[in-house]
Amino acid sequence: MLNQPMTRLTTLLLLCAALTSCTEITPSSPKVVKGSVEHIQQVTTAINDHALANANATPGDWLSYGRNYQEDRYSPLTQINKENLNQLGLAWTLELGTKRGIQATPLVVDGIMFFSGPWSLVYAVDSRHGKILWRYDPKVPRDIAPKLCCGVVNRGLALYEGDLFVGTLDGRLVSIKAHDGSLNWQTKTVPENSYLTITGAPRVVKGRVLIGNGGSEYTARGYITAYDAKTGEQAWRFYTVPGNPGQPFEHPDLEEAAKTWTGEWWTHGGGGTVWDSFVYDAELNLVYIGVGNGSPWDRKIRSPDGGDNLYLSSIVALNADTGVYQWHYQTTPGDSWDYTATQPIILADIEIEDKMRQVLMQAPKNGFFYIIDRVTGEFISAKPFTYVNWASSIDSNGRPVENPGARYEDGKAHWISPGSHGGHNWFPMSYNPKTGLVYIPTAIRSTPYLHSKNDEDTAGIYLGVTVSQPAKLYFDNVFDSNPQAPKPGAVAGQLIAYDPIKQERVWAIDQPLHYNGGLLSTATGLLLQGDAEGKFSIRNIDDGAVLKQFDLRSGIIAAPVTYLVDGEQYISILAGWGGGQGLTYKSVEQLHPGTLYTFKLGGAATAPESQPVIEKPFTTLASEGTADQIGHGFNVFAHACAGCHKLGEGGGAAPDLTRSSDAMFSIYQQILLDGGLASQGMPDFAEVLSKDDVEAVRGFVLYSAKVLRGGMSYQVYLGNLRKMQEGYDASAPKN
Repeated sequence: MLNQPMTRLTTLLLLCAALTSCTEITPSSPKVVKGSVEHIQQVTTAINDHALANANATPGDWLSYGRNYQEDRYSPLTQINKENLNQLGLAWTLELGTKRGIQATPLVVDGIMFFSGPWSLVYAVDSRHGKILWRYDPKVPRDIAPKLCCGVVNRGLALYEGDLFVGTLDGRLVSIKAHDGSLNWQTKTVPENSYLTITGAPRVVKGRVLIGNGGSEYTARGYITAYDAKTGEQAWRFYTVPGNPGQPFEHPDLEEAAKTWTGEWWTHGGGGTVWDSFVYDAELNLVYIGVGNGSPWDRKIRSPDGGDNLYLSSIVALNADTGVYQWHYQTTPGDSWDYTATQPIILADIEIEDKMRQVLMQAPKNGFFYIIDRVTGEFISAKPFTYVNWASSIDSNGRPVENPGARYEDGKAHWISPGSHGGHNWFPMSYNPKTGLVYIPTAIRSTPYLHSKNDEDTAGIYLGVTVSQPAKLYFDNVFDSNPQAPKPGAVAGQLIAYDPIKQERVWAIDQPLHYNGGLLSTATGLLLQGDAEGKFSIRNIDDGAVLKQFDLRSGIIAAPVTYLVDGEQYISILAGWGGGQGLTYKSVEQLHPGTLYTFKLGGAATAPESQPVIEKPFTTLASEGTADQIGHGFNVFAHACAGCHKLGEGGGAAPDLTRSSDAMFSIYQQILLDGGLASQGMPDFAEVLSKDDVEAVRGFVLYSAKVLRGGMSYQVYLGNLRKMQEGYDASAPKN
């Protein structure tokens, strides 16, 4: 007869086996060939509510954007570790034929991988062989580019009961069959002819697909919508800012929110788009959404008498079944700096002051790291994780203590930190429960902000943009005299390990640029990240030291994933430079086609060859523009072109126009007014530019090429432009 401890052990083993059989993805039949249509149907159909809610029970798959509903991007897989990392090699690569930015996190189920690419394309890949199974093109119109703040990117997909879901740049939510990429249904989630677009990954919660949108740089009113996963019918919608108070509010909480606004904010849209982060707590049945910035950025314009402007820059908890408001916490009351709260949200249970707390953690753009009770919305703590000068601290009530001049209302250009890119943007961070630390890809940068009621004074008006960045070089500047402040115009990054309980850094690794990929941490003490220099680094999680590094040829902005293929651990990452910041510059000599790289122990595949560097010299065409024409051209460039093109530094995903071929300069009118390059994503500006405007831009670019080619320093170049711009503005006829 078995003794009592052995009986208990047997019982536990049987119970464990039973639980495992309930939570693992149903294995495919031996008669079904893996990678076949039947296999894909079988394994993807098994991804239901139970599978998503229990993703931690199947660590060999990557079932949703952040791997699990906690979105911690922590893998418990242990085959690849510090002891055998020297054996890690390339298993295979797959070139995608695009040189636009790739931000997606792949999904993987039983070795079948799905991911999105530029222009909202969707790919299915057999990870066993590195072969594309199918590709779906939603046929996004290429002339949509002027309505995009940040490139033709897409961050990922959702998978549910055999179907994939993708949000498209033109605002559609599309459902396709996972086994062959054929269309199930699609629905337009944004108003026609609006500036709302989708770049974020959908999430599936209880049979409903959640999707938001972006566009708060334009005239926009934000919301998140839940759609039935099978039919595409709208289940509920939550608006993040109130509309016209003269009309009925869509839901009761907006009446209270409207009391925090002044003036006629609704005529500007208000902003508050939900463009990246939404997370689900299955136990509490709550969806947490991160809300974006105000539209316009400057509160003094959209809400002239102040106010917190709810629910801008807030984390809002909603009932998952109904979308009904439960609570909110606002990270940046009365946002005027593009300090969105849309950055990744991680759910965790941690011990604080000898008590286990159910919390959510976020490192948003405003530079403070927040811990919030996710049951009640109670503020627990916040401290800066990077250099901050807009506020000195967060008080005991969870409100920022703003520094004098932070709201830049005196007509001068104030250099504020973090800049509009944020101390941390959309790039995924990782929480490792074994170390208790959060790993964050941060940015070190300041941005000038200007208050002006004259649209010509701030950048981007020909694109419909309502930002607060000065378009004129001759405004007085207010600089930060703190020696720790980022130097004006300088950019850098840091990879940091952060203790959320102590609210302090544990270690930090300096990085040359601020635009680096997302993170993955593992149970074996590894931290994985790609960077702007094209290096895929696997670090020691204890101190950030590089243990293994691969050169992937192009800058990397996506996050890696790890998974099992027939019991063998793989690591995959997408390399492809672009996105908002990547349009204007690059940190590698030559951009290469977007590529999916996959690694395993003993991998011995040959890496793709690096293409020869093509040196593009400055054009030598004569510059014949007068000072006024160049000043005029600089104005037009600041409003229509500067978001994608930076002159003199070689360009990024978009070209440096000073290095264009001579033939290109002869067709400026066709390009800018007739859409000559619309098929490549270059918009036409016929509605806002005249022929004289186009000729002025051409003259400005040729002048820039001439003086930079001749060795003029950038500071002297900017000083000359300032004089020509100021001279033109003084003499130009006033509207």
